[in-house]
Amino acid sequence: MQIRIEPHTLKRALERGANEHEIIEVLNNGTTVVAKEGRSAKAKVFEFNALRNEKHYHQKKIEVYFIIEALTIVTITVYVYYGKWEE
Repeated sequence: MQIRIEPHTLKRALERGANEHEIIEVLNNGTTVVAKEGRSAKAKVFEFNALRNEKHYHQKKIEVYFIIEALTIVTITVYVYYGKWEE
């Protein structure tokens, strides 16, 4: 299935700390999460071990929300959470 990352989605993702390669990784290999209003979503935890807003975080979890149109995944938004989820 093709992936179309909308420009607005990518802009917000970059502001929140995710990049295009990570979005594609989530869509290809992430775990399905619950989404509302006919949307789909996947999430994946990445190692981070860096500062974000002057605070150190071990990991970041990226959630990508999308719809499917004519065999193409079309991104809607990306959320990025910082913390620790896996040992």
